[in-house]
Amino acid sequence: MYAFTSPFANPAGSPIRELFKYLSEPGMISFAGGYPASDLFDVEGLAAAQARAFAQPTRCLQYGPTDGLAELKTQIIALMATRGARCASDELLVTTGSQQGLDLLLRVLVAPGDVVVTEQPAYPATLQALRLQQAQVVTVPVDASGLDVGYLEALLRDGKIATPKLLYTVPTFANPTGATLSRERRVGLLKLAAEYHFIVVEDDPYGDLRFAGEALPTLLELTDEVPGSREWLVHFSSLSKIVAPGLRVGWTIAPPEIARRCVVAKQTVDLCSVPWTQAVAAEYLADGALERHLPSIKLAYKRKCDAMCEALGTLLGDEIQFHAPEGGMFVWARLAAVKTSELLPHAIAEKVLFVPGTAFYAEDADAASLRLSFAAPGVDAIEEGVKRLQRAMQAVGKRQE
Repeated sequence: MYAFTSPFANPAGSPIRELFKYLSEPGMISFAGGYPASDLFDVEGLAAAQARAFAQPTRCLQYGPTDGLAELKTQIIALMATRGARCASDELLVTTGSQQGLDLLLRVLVAPGDVVVTEQPAYPATLQALRLQQAQVVTVPVDASGLDVGYLEALLRDGKIATPKLLYTVPTFANPTGATLSRERRVGLLKLAAEYHFIVVEDDPYGDLRFAGEALPTLLELTDEVPGSREWLVHFSSLSKIVAPGLRVGWTIAPPEIARRCVVAKQTVDLCSVPWTQAVAAEYLADGALERHLPSIKLAYKRKCDAMCEALGTLLGDEIQFHAPEGGMFVWARLAAVKTSELLPHAIAEKVLFVPGTAFYAEDADAASLRLSFAAPGVDAIEEGVKRLQRAMQAVGKRQE
């Protein structure tokens, strides 16, 4: 009846958001969505920031510049400096969440059939965006030290793939694996980008959520050590995981020629991100509220992560393998003898949610894998949720007997 464009003729929705219909069920414990803990929102700090922002109501209520309010860009530049990364105003674009940054970048750089490399497993919304852009997706495996840069180098050296237009990675506390790319691999990846001339997209929503181990420099910071790599690096970040996703404040840092084209693309999407929430974010950052509040978030997430890992190890034992992350929101796991797609209905019946790992694969999915988010539930709920997961696994075992 309708003549849809080919990417939308039969589009697949987010496999994670398909699970959200179960969240309204009474008593449900969710390890599914990567939601920050609502009880950790700095409500008082944000309310005070909003009051200061609205002291200049025109700034909040009128259209704003497409690339972002000047005062917010100033604060983001200062925030990036605390992370060890330099950034100029003409490299910076404020976006409606970092997901919009990815959408704009794909629109200005990736044509149908272009090769794009992603880590595997990968963030599902990225895979979804690449499919809609009709890119040719090539995957590189991930281990406990992040993206296997040696594997990527072999692909490029042997000519097994065409030079990619870009490569997407979450190098710090990756979604879904929680893995962190080692410093050696970070430098190696930047060297490959400079040699082969492909753009590395560094998505960094979780970097400030480190609660164990030693901090590593971002790829953006490391471009100062790798000659010629800065022009091949695009960096995304966001306030969603460290302040509140409802602000919808993210940003893109890119070479000026890329940033300028993303601004033009954004003009056709929303003209500008919401000036009101931009002004609130600017006031919140200028006040130092984020710096004051982050320690409490990291401490809470450490306790939750420890509780989940201890419960998984104690209750499931040899039935599960997982790597304890040093930060972020996720534990990536693999079951010994159960397909997680078969486990999920039993888990829902036991009132606990998780995301089957198949949602994070572009190809050759591991049917025994799953992602568990420890961020939103409390410690008691985490412990109870793992008990429910244990009962669900027992129910699958009885069916298989």
